[in-house]
Amino acid sequence: MSHTATWKILEDLMLELTKKGATITPAVINDLRSAKLMIKISESKGSTGDVSQKVEEYLGNVESYLVSEAQKTLSAETVDLWLRRLEEAYVETCEQKTEENKFVTGVPRDQKWIRVEPTGNLTCQKIEQMVKESDLSANMQNDGRIVVYGQPESIKIFLKKMTAEANKK
Repeated sequence: MSHTATWKILEDLMLELTKKGATITPAVINDLRSAKLMIKISESKGSTGDVSQKVEEYLGNVESYLVSEAQKTLSAETVDLWLRRLEEAYVETCEQKTEENKFVTGVPRDQKWIRVEPTGNLTCQKIEQMVKESDLSANMQNDGRIVVYGQPESIKIFLKKMTAEANKK
């Protein structure tokens, strides 16, 4: 589960923004550092889905701040380039997750899938509601995790909703 590409793009964006005179808050810098640490932890053998969820939370915080700053500081074309790079990294991360977990029963071959572990304010009911809203399907597994599957674009929308819900306190 590699989020390294996304992390690197966000780091590069932050450096470009600082060169252009934008001020990056210490909280954003700390979130980027924390994301890097959590990525390292997620690559270890005993890591859980909670670690990956935390990585996505940190990266989401950094991305939202930096994109907002980029829209103030950079041209629209440049911001679009950065957003495309982020999307490509995000798709690559989703594909790597799919490659790591090849054996899932009940998912059509032409569809992408992810496993979701209900935690905190992301209860089974909320996850199922977001699945329906995103036009996806889901199966409950014996270990309590949920396999969510459907078209790649719908998976992306679902993950963004899930990240936003996880960030609510």
